[in-house]
Order: sequence, then C-alpha cells, then structure tokens
Amino acid sequence: MNAQQWASIREAKNAAIEVLLHNARGPYHSLPRAAGWGYPEPYTRDLLISGLGILACENQKLTEVLRRVLQTLARNQSRLGQIPVLVHNPNELNSSDSTPLFLLAVGLYRKATGEANFLDDSVKKALTWMEYQSPANEVMVAQLPTSDWRDEYWILGYGLFVNTIVYSYLLLHNQTKKASRIRHELNKYRISGEVQPRHNQKGQAPRQRPYYAAWVYKVLSDEHFDLLGNSLAILSGLASPSRAKRIVSWIERECQTMCEQGQLALDLPPNFFPYVHPEDREWHPRYARFNHPGEYHNGGIWPFICGFYIAAIVAAGRTSLAEKKLLALTELVRPSREANVDFGFNEWFRAQDGTPRGQDWQTWSAGMYLYAAVSVEQRQTPFFDNIRSLSYEAFSK
Repeated sequence: MNAQQWASIREAKNAAIEVLLHNARGPYHSLPRAAGWGYPEPYTRDLLISGLGILACENQKLTEVLRRVLQTLARNQSRLGQIPVLVHNPNELNSSDSTPLFLLAVGLYRKATGEANFLDDSVKKALTWMEYQSPANEVMVAQLPTSDWRDEYWILGYGLFVNTIVYSYLLLHNQTKKASRIRHELNKYRISGEVQPRHNQKGQAPRQRPYYAAWVYKVLSDEHFDLLGNSLAILSGLASPSRAKRIVSWIERECQTMCEQGQLALDLPPNFFPYVHPEDREWHPRYARFNHPGEYHNGGIWPFICGFYIAAIVAAGRTSLAEKKLLALTELVRPSREANVDFGFNEWFRAQDGTPRGQDWQTWSAGMYLYAAVSVEQRQTPFFDNIRSLSYEAFSK
C-alpha cells in the first residue's frame, strides 16, 4: 500500500478509538453501550468481541473499560456458571455464545495483561457450565435456534461459530485434549453439495467446497457458508494451513461470481451465502420481516465480521489480499445511515447495493476494524497467532 492509503487507515483507526471512547459509558450502570445512539444496552457479545480490537491496539483507558465489563459479568454470572447476554442483567440468560465469549475474552485479557489468575473462580464455573452444553458428552456444544449473535436466524445443534469459540478458549485455558475432540468432530463433516449457489447453472458440477457447514446435528445440517465461523476456524488453527488457503480462495471466487451477477455490490463478502429465498427449505416465515436475501443475517455485510475475515486472510498468509480488503473495509466504515459523522461504523450493509442499514457508531464494528488494521499492519494476528501455534503444535504430532 502507498502512503496515502496507510494515512486513510490511520484516520479510520483514530475514528474507531473515538467511537469506542464515546460508547465506553452508557445509561446502564455506566457500562459501555453497543452503539453510539441506537443501542444503549451493554450487550455482552458486542462488548467482548470489540475487546479483541481494544487489546490489540493497547489503549489503556479502553482496556480498563473491558476489565470492568469482565468483572461485572463475573458478578452477574448465574449460580450454574452461565454468563448473561446483557452485562448488567443476571436474569437475561438466553444466549449460547455469551459464556464461550466470556471464556475467550478472559483468556485474551490474561495474555495481554499478564494477570494469569484473573477471575479464576468465574472461569472455573463457566467451564463447568459449558461441559453441560454437550448433549453427547463429547465437548462439542449445542444450541437452540436464534440463541447466538444471529438472533433472527436458525442455527440448530452444533453451530460452527460457537464451537470455534469453544475450541479457541480450550486452547487458551490449556485444555488441549478437549480441544482435540472438537477438532476431530468438526473435521469429520464434509460439504455434500446439497446447497447450491444460485449462479450454478443446471447440470453444472459444483465447485469444490473446502469450508465448514454452518451447523450440523445428527442427520441434519445447513451447508450454507458462515463467514464468521469459517474465519474463526482459520484464526484458531482448527482449519489446517492448506485448508485455510483453500477457504479464502473459494470465498473470493464465489464473491466475484456474485458481483458479476448483481448479488453483491462490495468487495467484501456477505456474512452468509448463498442467500436463503422464500422457496428454499431453510426459509422461515419470520425472515420475510427481517431476513430478505442479502440483508441482516441472511447475507448482509457486517463490518465486524469483515474484520475477522481480514485477520483470517492474514493468518492464511495472503498479505496483499488482506491489504486490499482492509482498504475496502476502510471505505465501508465511512457511510452512516443517520448520524452526521465522518465515519459511520454502521452495523450492517445490504449486499446488493452496499447501503448502510443498521445502527451507526456500532461498538463491535469499531473494535473489529481496529483488530483487522493491527493484523494487517503487523502481518500477524494478535493473540490468535498464539492459539494457532498451540493448535498446530498439538495436532501435528
């Protein structure tokens, strides 16, 4: 990249920190808010995911805010060890990803600060809670539909996203044997080709699909592509280095085809594709309200997920591609839907025309922009480099 492009990235990084500082104190117990204006609540998953960027950029004030979030979550942990979906409300417990993200975030915080025993009792309780989330007593955890970050999408049973988080925190917390069981189970599944992209012509042989299915459970599965789950599979080392490269190449080929056919207007991938349409078996009536094809959880483009994807590209060794995608993300975080600001850090964008459709100054959009930018600048993925190293070392034997 040239000097002007690096300058635009520095400008966006400074704006992201401004967003996070603005959002650091909200109306609920002075905890951070999930968005500058639209979401005043301290959503656990939003704040913990943004913690990746906070720790990577080493901003001391924001690190203290993250510490307070983690301590508050520990105080509001349920008797059985579950972490609430709202940081301040111990009665809001209907989430499959809050507890795994808490365990991951505490592990990352410990690495960043050197506080090896930070929230040790709460971590032990949360690990016990997670053991009971495996129906088969095989470490892989199951979930109910709409219980993870996609509260308007049907993920049933063994969801990829949640289990990549579990895999990551198990390695961080020195539970390699349990992590190996998740790796073994997830790598048993092969994409059968039942879900066909709409740009495939009738009779055309499907392209090789190296990615992991969105979810599986016994004889059921959803073989749509989940960008967040697969990016985390690469970052955590769940995917081998060769498979990581194949996944990135497959994503780029599919996105190019979608662009050519008018299904995608941006040089960044949708969170989920091929899009689900009303005539598809995966369609649910409620999607007509929230999840039209190319929108929200059914293929919307989410900056925070693009941040994970850019970091995954770095992990896969595709530095030039990561720089190109970071520049695209830098332009994406500029538009706002309502606020009069230089950088909107909007929540999500419609895939077909690239219009911002969510809330402006979204905390996790700003946090994961920082993480992506630091990853590209350093040509490494903070904290996940260590997790991948543990993964490759443990499972190359």
